[in-house]
Amino acid sequence: MYLNTHTYYSLRYGTIKPEELLEIAKNKGLKTFALTDINSTTACIDFVRLSAKYAISPVLGVDFRNGVQQEFILLARNNQGFQYINEYLSALLHQKKFYVTTEPPLMPEVFVIYPFSKELKRPLKENEFLGVNPNELPKLKFSKTKLPIEKLVILQTVSFQNKKGFNTHRLLRAIANNTLLSKLPISEQGQEKDIMFSTEALHELYKDYPQIIKNTKQILKRCHIEFDFENNIPKNQKTYTNNEELDFRLMRKLAYEGLKYRYKKLGARIFNRLEKELEIIQQKEFVSYFLINWKILKYARSKGYYYVGRGSGANSIIAYLLRITDVDPIELDLYFERFINLYRKNPPDFDIDFSWRDRDDITKFIFSTFKNTALISVYNTFKFKASVRELGKVFGLPKEEIDKLSKRQFHIEQLDFLSKLVIAYSQFIEGFPNYLGIHAGGILISEKPISHYTATFFPPKGFSTTMFDMVVAEDIGLYKFDILSQRGLGKIKETVEIVSYNRPELPPIDIHDIKRFKEDKKIKYLLKNAKAIGCFYVESPAMRMLLKKLQVDNYLGLVAASSVIRPGVAKSGMMREYILRYRHPEKRKDAHPILLKIMPETYGVMVYQEDVIKVAHYFGGLTLGESDMLRRGMSGKFRSREEFLKVKNQFFENCKQKGHSHELTGEIWRQIESFAGYAFAKGHSASYAVESYQSLFLKAYFPLEYMVATINNFGGFYRVDLYLHEAKMHGALILPPDINKSNYETRIEGNSIYLGFILLHSFEVANAKRIIIERNKNGVYTDLDDFIDRVPISIEQISILIKINAFKFTGRNKRELLWEAYMKINKVSLEEQVVTLFKTEKITYQTPNLPSTKYEDAFDEIEYLGFPLCDPFELTTDKTGPSLFAKNLPDYIHKTVVTYGYYVTAKNTATHKGDRMYFGTFLDRNGDYIDTVHFPPAAKKYPFRGRGVYKLTGKVMEEFDSISIEIFSMKKLDMMQDARYAEEQIKQVNL
Repeated sequence: MYLNTHTYYSLRYGTIKPEELLEIAKNKGLKTFALTDINSTTACIDFVRLSAKYAISPVLGVDFRNGVQQEFILLARNNQGFQYINEYLSALLHQKKFYVTTEPPLMPEVFVIYPFSKELKRPLKENEFLGVNPNELPKLKFSKTKLPIEKLVILQTVSFQNKKGFNTHRLLRAIANNTLLSKLPISEQGQEKDIMFSTEALHELYKDYPQIIKNTKQILKRCHIEFDFENNIPKNQKTYTNNEELDFRLMRKLAYEGLKYRYKKLGARIFNRLEKELEIIQQKEFVSYFLINWKILKYARSKGYYYVGRGSGANSIIAYLLRITDVDPIELDLYFERFINLYRKNPPDFDIDFSWRDRDDITKFIFSTFKNTALISVYNTFKFKASVRELGKVFGLPKEEIDKLSKRQFHIEQLDFLSKLVIAYSQFIEGFPNYLGIHAGGILISEKPISHYTATFFPPKGFSTTMFDMVVAEDIGLYKFDILSQRGLGKIKETVEIVSYNRPELPPIDIHDIKRFKEDKKIKYLLKNAKAIGCFYVESPAMRMLLKKLQVDNYLGLVAASSVIRPGVAKSGMMREYILRYRHPEKRKDAHPILLKIMPETYGVMVYQEDVIKVAHYFGGLTLGESDMLRRGMSGKFRSREEFLKVKNQFFENCKQKGHSHELTGEIWRQIESFAGYAFAKGHSASYAVESYQSLFLKAYFPLEYMVATINNFGGFYRVDLYLHEAKMHGALILPPDINKSNYETRIEGNSIYLGFILLHSFEVANAKRIIIERNKNGVYTDLDDFIDRVPISIEQISILIKINAFKFTGRNKRELLWEAYMKINKVSLEEQVVTLFKTEKITYQTPNLPSTKYEDAFDEIEYLGFPLCDPFELTTDKTGPSLFAKNLPDYIHKTVVTYGYYVTAKNTATHKGDRMYFGTFLDRNGDYIDTVHFPPAAKKYPFRGRGVYKLTGKVMEEFDSISIEIFSMKKLDMMQDARYAEEQIKQVNL
């Protein structure tokens, strides 16, 4: 009876979750109804999947509207009709401006329902109907136009559940229209009666028109949609060569060819693993999935692109031989069943990281090579803070009140009525979809056209994108290929390029010689002493502290550290236990004998995803199928707790039968459960470790070039100024942008690093490019006049260059240069200069003597770069009394000390009570790192106040050779005032 129902995927209009809509329909006695979200098929697949649970026969369609103006509804008679609707909607969404015509094109297997108010100047076609809303029944009685009764159907729209749903709808419409709720036009809203009535109530409304009731039922009866959610066969592109047998022969051939590339010595273990994998990959019909990844990466290598293959697929020897990954599962003894087993429905994960500069080309290659391709969307939802801000504006609250509410700085009972409404409805719409975005790297390559499953939209990225997310895709059997962007690879590639021009006397770098890197003494030193700033995955404060505690200097230790740092291990309390057993071998006997036998390499501590599967299987007696549920729970993609709870009772029952005590079983399960959504497969960690070794090699032997590449690839964990500091510590001379030396990006010349124009705040890209093009074409600039002659630039823009000392090579004071520039350039942007036959002689002005100081330089650098190039300690006005440096701290364990540090970064976390605490990182005056811990009382009393130098007072703590200061008090030192502004203020006061 319902041909037009909306979920909250009718964005900023509907207010009902898909499952709630089905629940309501079941309670109203419905056996079938149509889901027709506004200009969207986002919820369709999930709606079909869930409908069986409610014994409802689903019908799919779309409510096509321009804004809120309904043009028509399309209903799919079957899957073919649904595909036609998706294709039509996709065509509209791919246009620059979305616009629905008054009538759709002719589509087979599709019903068209026009609103009763629409005046058609022609007879209705066989598949076309007019929908009559209950409010329009009186008009029908007195209509002057003779309407064929067999062409009329019920059109009771459903957009919300109740009065609260309608109020929420109005708020969403106000947000969508960026207007006050009081000024929201009626024409921009639905009707309060757009709710679902019982079948009996609807029959009562239309009792005078039994033919309309009959017509509506007939349409629903003629619609049938079906998707397969039970079959375990993937719906990805089925074959690579159009022949499954040929696919398998090709994969086998490529794998055996890869043996020569990967191994110097071959043995039975390698061949047995190879054949075992081939057999199961063929049995699970994952062959094309492997070959498609191989094809993508073959193209990447042909273009010289660096990449890292990781994920659970890194546990595969086939992936290693096909050069999808660089991790040897034989060397690392990677657990086969984590990678694949007969119970696994989906293919193994291959997360392929590319440089951010190369990924778009890879994506273009995929779209041009494979037929049925689309990016995957993500649902960007309303978050509490953003909702408060949006609703605060809708209710007309002042900014101060909105700020207070969004920061939760209130007691609910003390709020006025409107503020309480803002909070209540912000909590209600939290989690509602707000708009569709793009998944970080997920791409679908389907056997059937994407339109078989969904419509696609066309975001600025320039590629078709599904209207559902990866969870829905996997429910239907479509498994994504992950093509990800990572700046670490860009750093590695660019460093190699920089070394080739800055140190041409050296032989080419073989950045893939990982075996040599693993034995390199310099790299071992950097790892063991945590001197890894700038290096992928090992530079963060938490990772530096962990490396210090572990004293890791080898590959396997780094692989473990990459996973130990994950929240699951840390949360379970086993990170500390792992460190303890790593540092003190006698503690390893504390492990349960069964656990130690299962995980000898990690001393009986669960560190990797496969450890959890092994423990569940061998200790808890779960089948591999049940263990696979845990794998899904650990992936973070699904409702992880549900996956764990499904097998919890079985785990406890099995352990009881095995004679394990309830206390031991409970503790092991607690550790298992802590991995939900937070764990790495060992192969994944090993892939990260390979890239870390490449970074560490470059940092060890080419630190200056590596820091330049780090800055040009937009850093890593830290800000630009820290990477410049790191370069200084290795002997670099850091220089501001220079019109004759700098490029758009930062460059190095010998030991001199010239900052790029890209780092200048408010400096236009077009001007930077113009400077470089002209310099490359006609040579360096000789002086200010020569620059003005050759580069059209406004006075505002040249002022930035002068203030930042880009004309330092002239030897002239920048105040003089500024005075002269103001005399010679109009205060408007100039047009392109016209080259004339004779050079006009410039008027020379006698400039006054206008000296500047180094502190002025520092303040200009802070204004235009965001940081000073001098020692920041020089800019403080407070006297720094006697204090200790980082190198002295080990001599003062458990003693209270005073030291001074320049703020680098801080990470906040919650205690078990929910209070906020912080871990800080500072630099002392020698440039060494000071790590601090701020427990809730100190964190609340002495908050961080942004960049600057802080006086730190606290107790020196030591744990496993890692030194930190537990902060008692912290004070940010005052920074000296820019004298130029002080002078200006004095002048204004005197006036």
